Amino acid sequence: MTTDVWRITGQSQIDSYVGRWVDLAVLLVNELAVTQVRGRPAGPPADRRAALDAAFVQHGWTPSRALTGADADRLAGVAEELRPAFTASPAAPAVLNRALLRHGAVPNLHGDPPVLAFHGPAAGLVDAWAADTATALAMVIGVGQGVRLRTCEAAACELVFFDATRNASRRFCGLSCQNRAKASAYRARRRI
Repeated sequence: MTTDVWRITGQSQIDSYVGRWVDLAVLLVNELAVTQVRGRPAGPPADRRAALDAAFVQHGWTPSRALTGADADRLAGVAEELRPAFTASPAAPAVLNRALLRHGAVPNLHGDPPVLAFHGPAAGLVDAWAADTATALAMVIGVGQGVRLRTCEAAACELVFFDATRNASRRFCGLSCQNRAKASAYRARRRI
């Protein structure tokens, strides 16, 4: 799920810092804020913390500290906040601006060696992640690449993704949704 778009020629570059936080935004929205996945209803996970821990392991994300149940519950709200950025909604910039303000996004260097972050050094995990992910999404939109923040076009699937194809033409979250859409279109043509 890494956003290594600079390897594709002819495409605007998204640096590794922004890519890392866009990947986290995708993970949070897909785990905590979608109601339909690949043609099946998907409610919120019964244990958000366990669901996030499993998703982190699956996607190779290593949190700086273990999540608590309260952190996971707050991250569900952050996921809902970030979801409009993937829908090409005209309201996305305003929603992201509110998230940036609410979570205190401010660029700074901290740590040894210094690391760029968009949250204060004293910010809690949820506010730090919210500020960093919202900033990364805002940077993608701000450099004219907002069309790459997408929602799956398959019926009954709300999964989001970052489109890293050369011409920003990816339409589905994965092969299963693409195959379902193609099979459905084939069946519709056969009925005519």
